[in-house]
Amino acid sequence: MSKRFDAIVIGTGQAGPALATRLAAAGQQVAIIERHRFGGTCVNTGCMPTKAMVASAHAAHLARRAADFGVRIDGTVQVDMKAVKARKDKVARDASRGVEHSLRDQPGCTVLQGHARFVSPTAVAVDGQTLEAPRIFINVGGRAVVPDLPGIDSVRCLTNSSILELDELPRHLVVIGGSYIALEFAQMFRRFGAQVTVLEKSPRLLGREDEDVSQAIADILRAEGIVLRTGAQRLRLRPAEGDPASTGGIVVGLDDAGGAHEVLASHVLLATGRRPNTDDLGLEAAGVATDERGYIRVDDELRTSVPGIWALGDCNGRGAFTHTAYNDYEIVADNLLSGAGRRVSDRIDCYALYTDPPLGRVGLGEAQARQAGHAVRVATRPMSRVGRAVEKGETQGFMKLVVDADTDAILGAAVLGVGGDEAIHAVIDAMAAGGTALRLQRTMHIHPTVAELLPTLAGALQPAA
Repeated sequence: MSKRFDAIVIGTGQAGPALATRLAAAGQQVAIIERHRFGGTCVNTGCMPTKAMVASAHAAHLARRAADFGVRIDGTVQVDMKAVKARKDKVARDASRGVEHSLRDQPGCTVLQGHARFVSPTAVAVDGQTLEAPRIFINVGGRAVVPDLPGIDSVRCLTNSSILELDELPRHLVVIGGSYIALEFAQMFRRFGAQVTVLEKSPRLLGREDEDVSQAIADILRAEGIVLRTGAQRLRLRPAEGDPASTGGIVVGLDDAGGAHEVLASHVLLATGRRPNTDDLGLEAAGVATDERGYIRVDDELRTSVPGIWALGDCNGRGAFTHTAYNDYEIVADNLLSGAGRRVSDRIDCYALYTDPPLGRVGLGEAQARQAGHAVRVATRPMSRVGRAVEKGETQGFMKLVVDADTDAILGAAVLGVGGDEAIHAVIDAMAAGGTALRLQRTMHIHPTVAELLPTLAGALQPAA
């Protein structure tokens, strides 16, 4: 016999628990299903554990720079990787338990642990039970892509999840990939004390970013001793001779403009993208359409090809961040419960790269704006012109503002520098409110802060060359 509910939520990532809680609070009977750890990627293998480790790496970096601030530390700075891991584990474990407890304590919410698979458009099976509901919400997240490289099956490689389980320092970490996840781990482990090499097949890091942003980040990483090899083609892997793969001895081969090369690694991190967890949900039994990469196709209100089924978070291909997943929840809940008519296309793209200093980004970069047909005005200012950055002794990076030359509308911005992940919100809010560069220029900001330079930046816009 099947159990009937008003709604079924599959997955407990950022969108699922919030949606289940809100629907239950509105008087609906909701079942929420989790097959592994509560909280999804962000809580368990993404934002929270990685940023906890970034904080440990930052502490080590500041300790090594203590003399710059008039602080004396006798002896050398040493990193205890077991303690770093223990702190990270506690942060993630506490957050995961918090998600689980809040769901179990919510009246009207039934929590099930197991692997959910569709058996029809209105029913899913979980460990021998069948659950039915007129509304089903999919929030199953994604996982790391393991590229099909020659020799990959002969060695042991790490992903963004498994690298979090290391409790010893790699001798030489080779990172395959030159995008956001790759660079965060590269800098983190370099600051822990490992030798780090980044291999990126494209001509430069972070191809989504403007060239000046990409170059500045590369300069920051190189200054810390990270080896960056772009244009790395035909990657191949093999165990080091006389060093079994189980110990981490791996030879990474590559071709670049200078010919063929080999790099000896103790550990290899694969950071070449992510894929949705949709291949084992039985979507075909419900008739839910996916694209060629496995992402669930959704419309502007996150409805799938099947009436009564929605997809939220990383599995829908409409955003790859915790904040986009949570916004998915808000869109679906407001539309269902309040008739709000909210749409995915209404939101402004924004994200951050958590290197140190971080990169905060919103809207279009300069190159993207040009490609979209805008005539643009641009302003840049180095962080060395920001009093707060000078006071903190962290003057790497710069700010950049991109504005439509005809309408004065703010098209986008980048803040690469101390506090950049926070300061960017001043631009996000201005864009959301339909503000112009002139309005931003005339807005008084607090001194001394990083964001206070944004009005000055807006007043320095020039036609782009």
